[in-house]
Amino acid sequence: MIEKLDFAALTSGDVTAREVLRRGVLETGFLQVVNTSVDKPEIDAIISAYRSFFKLPVESKQQVNMALTGSNRGWGAGGSERVDPKANPDYKEVFDCGYQLPDGDALSDSGLLVYGENLWPEMPVGFAQTVQDYYGKAISLCREILAEIAGIIGRDATFFDDKFSSPMALLRGNYYPARPDWAGDKDFGIAAHSDYGCLTLLTGDGTAGLEVKAANGEWHAVEVRPGEFVINFGEMLQMWSGGAVKATLHRVVGTGDERISVPMFFNPNYDTDVSAEGQAPVSAGDYLTKRYDETYLHLQKGKG
Repeated sequence: MIEKLDFAALTSGDVTAREVLRRGVLETGFLQVVNTSVDKPEIDAIISAYRSFFKLPVESKQQVNMALTGSNRGWGAGGSERVDPKANPDYKEVFDCGYQLPDGDALSDSGLLVYGENLWPEMPVGFAQTVQDYYGKAISLCREILAEIAGIIGRDATFFDDKFSSPMALLRGNYYPARPDWAGDKDFGIAAHSDYGCLTLLTGDGTAGLEVKAANGEWHAVEVRPGEFVINFGEMLQMWSGGAVKATLHRVVGTGDERISVPMFFNPNYDTDVSAEGQAPVSAGDYLTKRYDETYLHLQKGKG
């Protein structure tokens, strides 16, 4: 179901790679991606950094608990999110960091959740630098991918450039514990959902877990090999493209093995209009904030 895209071949003008991209964007909503500008040692380093963090005692992780700050930056404990209101809270831990606006930016004092202050733990040593280094490389790769996607949806290669100058880009480390014996049919590492934004760039430690829902309703496992990526597309890009781009349901049920995955959720500037042509304007920031409020349980406290 999920095809493999040779990104180096694509950027060199390979016609076959171009067709693989077209099918992934417009039909399946998912692709495996190899031969990118991010190499395996860089991916190994970020996975190792997250693994070391998640192994810390709860007391250490608690120091950067996002629930204490009302943000979506830092550590999220198990059960702190629920992507499907019909399921139980997701059985995973996370660590989130996002884009830091430059000094003097008009939005820097806005208090907007999507540009919140990052929280960094004191341990493991070098954690913040490793995550920030990978963050920059992942953003660069996302820009390259979007430039290729633009052509698939009939846009100029530079169409997305000015719309992602201050991206609401969230990098996440996911830690999925082994699925417990007591788990039932409403318990998931993360329940079925489509991503909220534009482009998701995912890598991981190679442990099985990710499943994608096909058009016929069947769930298919997707391999995320160490050193490689999976990309998929979110609700915002589907809306923005007038429904041309496919945002596909996916989930992690969980297995008897622990799993770490690292998605970069790459989304446009807050004030970007992501409505389809001819439709009422939709602010990217308003849309993403609404979806965050529906997912992060600590953001729902005191609301309605």
